[in-house]
Formats: sequence, structure tokens, C-alpha cells
Amino acid sequence: MMRISLGNCGVICAFAILSACTPQTQDQIARSAAKSAINRVVIERYPSLPLEPAINCIIDNATSQQIYALAADSVTGPTTSTGEIVAGIVQKPETVRCLARSAVEILGARA
Repeated sequence: MMRISLGNCGVICAFAILSACTPQTQDQIARSAAKSAINRVVIERYPSLPLEPAINCIIDNATSQQIYALAADSVTGPTTSTGEIVAGIVQKPETVRCLARSAVEILGARA
């Protein structure tokens, strides 16, 4: 007998809803859900980063596979895997450059 937990049901329902959408809408929904999971990781692991710019840099440099994995984690709650995915994205050179640009823009706005 197969048992489905509430967390699994949420993931199944989310993907069922996504499958009925256009690819552009699927992407927007997945990115929005992924941002929720990223938000929790950034607050916990990278408290010195400005939240919104960091989330945008991370999501903009994530692969579609990473975005969908993070979107699923937003339904079930962050896991060790969530943190590992975000850490991997943060270490990409293009993400580091994005974070640096964001920091310069924020510091320039404060001056």
C-alpha cells in the first residue's frame, strides 16, 4: 500500500497545477516558489547579504533544474539539499559578480 504524506501531496498538487500552465507561466511560478526557499537559506546562512539583491542574483544564476528543485523545497520546507543547491549557485563566478555589483549599488545609494 502506498502512503502519501501531506508534504508529498503538496508537491504533487503543485506540479499538477504547473503542468496545466504555459511554459512562461510555469517558469514564473517555479521562480517565485524557488525564491521562497532561497529566502530562508539566505537569511540563515548569509545574514550579511542584502536579502532581495541576493535572492535575485541566486535565482538569475540558477539552472532550470535547480529552480524546480528549490520550488519543490518551498512546498515541503527547506532541507539540507536546499542549502547545498543555494551554496552551489552562490559559488558560481557569475553569481559572485552579481552579488558584488549589488553591494556596490547599495553602497553607492547610501553615499
